[in-house]
Amino acid sequence: MTDTAADTTASLPDGTHLDRVALRVGSLDATVPFYRDVVGLAVDRDDQAGEARLLAADGAALVVLIEDPDAPARPADAAGLFHLAVRVPDRPALAGALARVRDHGTLTGASDHLVSEALYLRDPEGNGVEIYRDRPREEWAETADGQRDIRTLPLDLDDLAGARESGSETPARVPAGTDVGHVHLEVADLARATDFYVDGVGFALENDGYDGAAFVAAGGYHHHLGLNSWNGRSAPAGEDRGLAWYELVVPDEAALAALRDRLAARDQSVETVGDELRFDDPDGIAVRARVA
Repeated sequence: MTDTAADTTASLPDGTHLDRVALRVGSLDATVPFYRDVVGLAVDRDDQAGEARLLAADGAALVVLIEDPDAPARPADAAGLFHLAVRVPDRPALAGALARVRDHGTLTGASDHLVSEALYLRDPEGNGVEIYRDRPREEWAETADGQRDIRTLPLDLDDLAGARESGSETPARVPAGTDVGHVHLEVADLARATDFYVDGVGFALENDGYDGAAFVAAGGYHHHLGLNSWNGRSAPAGEDRGLAWYELVVPDEAALAALRDRLAARDQSVETVGDELRFDDPDGIAVRARVA
């Protein structure tokens, strides 16, 4: 393992975060209404290009849908997306999301993770989607061995629903401040993936106390990436439906150059396209990195 205390270029700096997540889907007509009506994102659709940008309140794209009706379904053994996570800024906004789900969708799960409260769904293509809000950082605790205390406890949905003003209409859209908080990946080899994202990309390990999972982040966040091997994936990601790529954003050119150097030290193939670095993780999952 790299000695991050001795070499500050060995880790991603504060201000690193995730941005857009791109999904390859069979039909925009079938998928767009879910992200508009249930998740609450605005839609900027380009049928000529076969793409839809799903926008936060400030117009920033959070999810990109790429229509490819000829793309096969993701094989049952292929690595890829477990879920993408849309983070709303506060508890009333999460209560509004719950109301939209109850009006237009189906909830597949709801959890209190101590650091956050989360709702879980699946889009029409079967992609996992989480909508969550963070608890204040001062409330985040550590485990006895110094890791971030992340648990999976039942979420009281009635209590959450009460965070909305009584009698208020269901909000059609997410509020300002909504973003992509994290992405959770299914990997074939958890140790290999964790090593790549910690020693190669430069995330810090925040928690590996779950059986078959690890959570990594920059800047002391609870996790920017979740990694798990729960479903026995054994083949690399391909050009199938599902996750096409996700975006990693660093605060400055020095951080991007340090990322390039760390990857080069591992003989990792990296392509420069415009102002982006593009590379695949050990499971063939495409990553795009750029400066904020």
